[in-house]
Amino acid sequence: MLRFLWDSISIQVFLVFLVVFLLVADYMKHRKPKDFPPQPFYLPILGHMYLMNFNNPMVTFQKLTEKYGNIFSVEMGTSSFVIVNGLHLVKEVLVNQGENFLDRPKMPLDGDIFSNRGLISSNGHLWKQQRRFTLSTLRNFGLGKRSLEERIQEECRYLVDAFGDEQGRPFDPHLKINKAISNIICSLTFGNRFDYHDEDFQKLLQLIDEIVHLHGAITTQLYNVFPSIMKFLPGPHQTIFRKVRLLKNFVKERIDKHKEDWNPSESRDFIDCYLQEIAKDNGDGTFQEENLVACVLDLLFAGTETTSTTIRWALLYMAMYPEIQARVQAEIDTVIGQGRQPALDDRSNMPYTNAVIHEVQRKSNIVPLGVPRMTVKDTVVDGFRIPKGTALAPNLTAVMFDKNKWETPDTFNPGHFLKDGQFWKRESFLPFSIGKRSCPGELLARTELFLFFTALLQKFTFQAPPDTTLSLQHTVGIAVSPKPYKICAVPR
Repeated sequence: MLRFLWDSISIQVFLVFLVVFLLVADYMKHRKPKDFPPQPFYLPILGHMYLMNFNNPMVTFQKLTEKYGNIFSVEMGTSSFVIVNGLHLVKEVLVNQGENFLDRPKMPLDGDIFSNRGLISSNGHLWKQQRRFTLSTLRNFGLGKRSLEERIQEECRYLVDAFGDEQGRPFDPHLKINKAISNIICSLTFGNRFDYHDEDFQKLLQLIDEIVHLHGAITTQLYNVFPSIMKFLPGPHQTIFRKVRLLKNFVKERIDKHKEDWNPSESRDFIDCYLQEIAKDNGDGTFQEENLVACVLDLLFAGTETTSTTIRWALLYMAMYPEIQARVQAEIDTVIGQGRQPALDDRSNMPYTNAVIHEVQRKSNIVPLGVPRMTVKDTVVDGFRIPKGTALAPNLTAVMFDKNKWETPDTFNPGHFLKDGQFWKRESFLPFSIGKRSCPGELLARTELFLFFTALLQKFTFQAPPDTTLSLQHTVGIAVSPKPYKICAVPR
């Protein structure tokens, strides 16, 4: 009987039935409550992809904000997001109702890479235990203490020497800065810094850099939208998977070496401390080697890319605004001079330099939508109902470029952080996000930014190469970074 029915159905009828079935299935999957945040006209299967500017998504979100207000929703293939704008609503979802937005949505690409483990992608009890352990361990190894500051100062000397080797000639500072910044998190994680010429270290940084860059490719973004299709197609996303496997192998080799000479009574670094937690085996499955690998990768990416990218933006801004650079150097000469290295205690006496660093972070805006969250229960925000399991993105760009909060939001203006000559902390400054899932490395990043930035400007004046016009054009990957540029570090 079934064979007869199948034979009697023409291919045209079958295709019509298939299309209708897919449309109905798509509609059922994307049904929303009537009081759900508004959204533009929706195309079946594609959602709102037709609206997106993939090279600069924030332009699209700005237009949607102007039309729909501070809270709206978008559909990207199989993914649905609520976008929240404005300081009031961002604080509402991340702080006031932060417990309702603690989870991370399961993004297909990161899920396939990390299996929702580690510090960034995990949820629930697993996340709480990983974050608690990581913060405690980093504090034990000097976070917020003089010992770690001295480690950063040592790395500053290596970086200054590396810049000095260029003798004022044009060079791309990208890799040198990456090596210096990564060495800090490597020393905490692996127990040692690497020589800048170490082949393993160079391979590690190359893998991280390529993965970061490939995250911005359109086919990589499409993987998150149509994972069941894209996993069978070639493209940069497949390259990411190959390079992540190499990166995991690098980390596993380091873990195996730690196991060989591990002394439970003397923990040398993050890996040793984690192995100690694994040995305790408390039975809840929180501390396992797979989680250790994921945590180390999270630390390497977050501890290298974001701070390194910010410093690259900082040097670019200094070369493009020589009058601001000169004022920073004047403050350095007055407070520190040339006879000693910058120290963290100097920051409170250097309001202008501190303001410049903050303005670099605000204007460069390297994580424009923050890291997505997901509701753990049905929640009402600004009168709209957001069901459990809905992904939400806090639009940090809308906060840090809000015309009602900043005097000249589209201009590089250190005066945004100065009041009566003193440093002025602004509530709308949110580069590390806020709430319980804000960046766990904020204290380390702020320390590194001040020490590296002042150490470099103490010794060099940064200029565009002859007959070269520098640009603020950017590329989008895991973070928003400046397009590759060359610069001259002229010894002072």
